[in-house]
Amino acid sequence: MLDTFTHTDFPVSDLARAKAESGSTVSVVVPTRDAAGTIAHTVAELQVLVGMGLVDQVLVIDADSADGTAATARAAGAEVVSETSLMPSVGPVRGKGDAMWRALRAASGEIVVYVDGDVADFGRHYVTGLLGPLLTDPERAFVKGFYRRPFRQGESESIRGGGRVTELTAKPLLARCVPELVGFDQPLAGEVAVRRDVLTSIPFHTGYGVEIAMLVEVWDRVGLDAMAQVDLGTKRNAHQSLSALNGMANEVTSALAEVLDRLDRPELGRITAAGDARQGPAVRPPFASLAPEIA
Repeated sequence: MLDTFTHTDFPVSDLARAKAESGSTVSVVVPTRDAAGTIAHTVAELQVLVGMGLVDQVLVIDADSADGTAATARAAGAEVVSETSLMPSVGPVRGKGDAMWRALRAASGEIVVYVDGDVADFGRHYVTGLLGPLLTDPERAFVKGFYRRPFRQGESESIRGGGRVTELTAKPLLARCVPELVGFDQPLAGEVAVRRDVLTSIPFHTGYGVEIAMLVEVWDRVGLDAMAQVDLGTKRNAHQSLSALNGMANEVTSALAEVLDRLDRPELGRITAAGDARQGPAVRPPFASLAPEIA
């Protein structure tokens, strides 16, 4: 059974003590694209955790945003790296998952935490919640966040209703193909903490399918007992148009189809992505498999 926690289970003082005793180091990686309106607040919250000794590196990986995201993040105190400057020999950057994979070149922590940079109500509790199960249990390898995703239309807001690709695509596909993972409330959440040795052992899908593919890849390697999810409260960010969501849903379907075929576990279901979605974005190899001159 999947272990589920809430962020309030892990006081910062207890986590800082556990981190010091374990000697672990923590990098928080924030992939960004045109997030100037939210990134300063996000970095400021993370810098508080740096001051408390819980985070060692705040790393913003920016997609050469045109709105000044990089300069804003740097002014707030983050280490900022352009995604295009990381490992250029492997070719152009092909999406969010590719930026996350390349970030391993610059991230120094033994625990890597990914958080989105466009969250309007981001708080430091996102990171303390994600780190909690890892710092208090050395057998834990992977933690995913979940939250309520309010849907805003005009001046009105429904406390639930966001996360349409999650509810209409990701959850039904997992229930059909990998039922052991149906306990994850937000399988597409961008908020995740993973031990580096596990993270560098798995391939990365380069686009929006990265989260669901990572979930299945990690489960295949470490099993459900080494995984957990944590309630982070709410997450408010911009909603996408239906046409954009259609593309995301296709990428999620394509990524899951590829992973299921590659793992070739007979107890898992199979799916065929519609149209050209099965071609999907590229898959980057496990970071640990790269030649030293590339990695």
